[in-house]
Amino acid sequence: MNHTKGGLVIFTANSHPSGRELGKRIADVEVRKKQYSTESFPLNPLAISSFVNTALVSIRDVNTTIMEMLIMVYACRTSCARSITGVLPYFPYSKQCKMRKRGSIVSKLIASMMCKAGLTHLITMDLHQKEIQGFFNIPVDNLRASPFLLQYIQEEIPDYRNAVIVAKSPSSAKRAQSFAERLRLGIAVIHGEAQDAESDQVDGRHSPPTVKTTGAIHPSMEIPLLIPKEKPPITVVGDVGGRIAIIVDDIIDDVDSFVAAAETLKERGAYKIFVMATHGILSSEAPRFIEESAIDEVVVTNTIPHELQKLQCPKIKTVDISMILSEAIRRIHNGESMSYLFRNIGVDD
Repeated sequence: MNHTKGGLVIFTANSHPSGRELGKRIADVEVRKKQYSTESFPLNPLAISSFVNTALVSIRDVNTTIMEMLIMVYACRTSCARSITGVLPYFPYSKQCKMRKRGSIVSKLIASMMCKAGLTHLITMDLHQKEIQGFFNIPVDNLRASPFLLQYIQEEIPDYRNAVIVAKSPSSAKRAQSFAERLRLGIAVIHGEAQDAESDQVDGRHSPPTVKTTGAIHPSMEIPLLIPKEKPPITVVGDVGGRIAIIVDDIIDDVDSFVAAAETLKERGAYKIFVMATHGILSSEAPRFIEESAIDEVVVTNTIPHELQKLQCPKIKTVDISMILSEAIRRIHNGESMSYLFRNIGVDD
C-alpha cells in the first residue's frame, strides 16, 4: 500500500459506484492542490468478499453500507491506525433522532456503533438535527452545503433577484430565512399542509392515552385531556405572484409535500419553481413525480448517489461538494483549525 506524505491514506467503500466516485473526487482535489503527487496519493480500493443470504435480501443498501463502514473502521483500528476519520456526507437514519411511539432512537444507535468500532473523528454535512452531534463522544464536524447552493442560485438562475425563498412548512422557516437574508430576497411560508409536520408526530409521551380515573389518581391531580390539533386550510404567507419560488430544505426523499407546495405556489402566481436541498434521497417514484409536477428544477448535492434518478428525470441537477470534504480531511490530518470552513455560516444554515 502506498502512503501519502504525513501518513494520510484515503479508503472508499464499495457499496455504490457513485460513492467511489465521490471518494475519487475528494482525492483528486488534494492532487490539484499539489499537496501530493498522483503516485503518492492513491484512492485505495477495498477487496471485500460478500455472500448473499436469502433471508436478508430485503435489507436496504444503507444497512450494507453502514456495516461495511463499521468493518473498515474496525480493521483500521486493529491495524493500529493512529487516527480514523469517517466521512459520511449524509448521516444514515438521521430522521430517527427522536423517540416516537415508544420507538428507538436509531441515529443514537448508529453513533454508538461508530464510536465502538474505533472512529476517532466524523465529518458529515447538514445533519437533520444538529443535536445529533451530542450522540457522539468523538469530535463531529457538521459541514454546510448552503454556500454551494447559494452560489448555484446566483450563477445558474439569471433573474434570481426576482425570486422569493419559500419554506414549505413553518418548521423549515429558519433555513429559508437564512437563505433569504444572504441573497437579500423576500421570504414566504406555506402553512396548513395536508400531512402532519415531523414535530407533530406522536413521540410516545402521550401513550397510553390519558383518561380520567377516580381510583388511581386523586381527583385534584387529574391530568387534563389534550385537544387534538387541526391544521387550517393551506395558506401562503408572503407574496409569490409573478416571482420565482425557491423552496429550500435539507432532505428531499418523499416528494409529495414538495409537489403539493409547488402546486400551491403555482396557483398563487409563481411562474418558476425551484427546489434546493442538501441530500437528494429521491426514493421510490420520486423522479417520476418530479417530472410530472409543476417543479421546474430540483437541485441537490452529491452527498447521496442519485445518477439513476437523474436519468429518469432531467429536472434533477447536482452540485459538487467534494471540495469542502477534501479540505476538511486535510485540515483535520494536519491539525489545522476547522473554523475557516464555517466562516459566515449561521446556526440556521
